[in-house]
Amino acid sequence: MVEHLKAETLHGLAGIAHGFFTRQGGVSAGIYASLNCGLGSADHRAAVAQNRARVAGELGIAPDRLVAPYQIHSANVVVAERPWRPGSDAPRADAVVTRREDLAVGVSTADCAPVLFAEPQARVVAAAHAGWRGALSGIIEATVAAMEGLGAERGHISAAIGPTISQGAYEVGDEFMDRFLAADAENARFFSTGPGDRPHFDLAGFLRARLKAAGIGALHDLGLCTYDDEARFFSYRRSTHRGEPDYGRQLSAVALR
Repeated sequence: MVEHLKAETLHGLAGIAHGFFTRQGGVSAGIYASLNCGLGSADHRAAVAQNRARVAGELGIAPDRLVAPYQIHSANVVVAERPWRPGSDAPRADAVVTRREDLAVGVSTADCAPVLFAEPQARVVAAAHAGWRGALSGIIEATVAAMEGLGAERGHISAAIGPTISQGAYEVGDEFMDRFLAADAENARFFSTGPGDRPHFDLAGFLRARLKAAGIGALHDLGLCTYDDEARFFSYRRSTHRGEPDYGRQLSAVALR
């Protein structure tokens, strides 16, 4: 059975379907078991396509109506007005916005944060892939602005942060921290000292602050760690620490109905 998680801020909104899908309920095997939706992985393409079709079905749309960007860790946002071919033919961006009722917009992650948005009154939805680069360069603000461009009011926007790597598992270097402090000295609050006096970054906390500063109406952070929960989530960092050759990706998506 395909497993997907719901956010308090999005669940129950009229005409909105969404899900933060876990790695459970797919057809992939081995290190990709089982709902691997990562087109950039070395998994069998047919298995990934079938997994993505299952996700689309849970959202009530046809498989070819699920659109996601070719993610590049940027602040680029694309407006989806029609479906496109998945994979390398997709637009280079890290967020997708739409007001089309026959499309679902999604992003794939494996430690970075998926953020889903909905503005039910204007009938606008969005999905953003927020790793540290995109978060720092403004993917949240760019997504909200793109939704406004389609008629949304930011005070009516509900958003949710899905499973992402937690601060305890996110050890970084001094150069990493320096980038955030150079942008704003107040960003020091998103770093703590871990074992060996190495800084640890609170990605979810940073995103919560950016979303609140953007003036959206409602926000929910699922508060789940991709690194710690191997049974439910793929994790790039966990796979790297184990010396595994590749890793799967989970998909998060939202649609108008």
